[in-house]
Amino acid sequence: MTGGYLLLVADLIGVAVFAASGASAGVAKRLDLFGVAFAGFTAALGGGIMRDVVIGAVPPLAFADWRYAVTAVAASVAVFWLHPALHRMRRVVLVLDAAGLGLFTVTGTLKALDAGVPAVGACLVGMLTAIGGGLARDLLTGEIPAVLQREIYAMAALLGAVLVAVLHRLSLTGLVPLTIAATLITGVRLLALYRRWSAPVAVP
Repeated sequence: MTGGYLLLVADLIGVAVFAASGASAGVAKRLDLFGVAFAGFTAALGGGIMRDVVIGAVPPLAFADWRYAVTAVAASVAVFWLHPALHRMRRVVLVLDAAGLGLFTVTGTLKALDAGVPAVGACLVGMLTAIGGGLARDLLTGEIPAVLQREIYAMAALLGAVLVAVLHRLSLTGLVPLTIAATLITGVRLLALYRRWSAPVAVP
């Protein structure tokens, strides 16, 4: 297998995991099948669509490559029918979600840098790629976005994007260093979940 093929497979796994997250939120809100599929599609691909629009890559990959949309919808429909079993696998889903966060942060930051976006802007684009779908999911289901009120999620993505920008500056953009970066982001997210870390909240 080539590195590009492996990255595509990993990217589609991330899409499926984020779609499952969005679909689960739709099921909890008792949306119909279309609503659950739409929530899953938005959660999985919303961040990538934001990224592509910002860097001028049109049409966005979510619409240009059918595999992304089909993966998101298929995962969402599966959650609609199998959600009782998935609820019992919550820990597995959280681990996969953290892995998706790491992967999408790395790919989003790299694509922004390759498009000529300056490092600071590329870091923000990388963070938005990772958290944008979750933001859209929560807004669709009438919730205050989780990334804005608890847990180390967006912060892990932003720190990871900075690491990717530094590696890019040092010309360390091979599969191994980028895999290490994605793994570190995933590890920070999982450690924050385990230790129940959260960002400071203003005292009224």
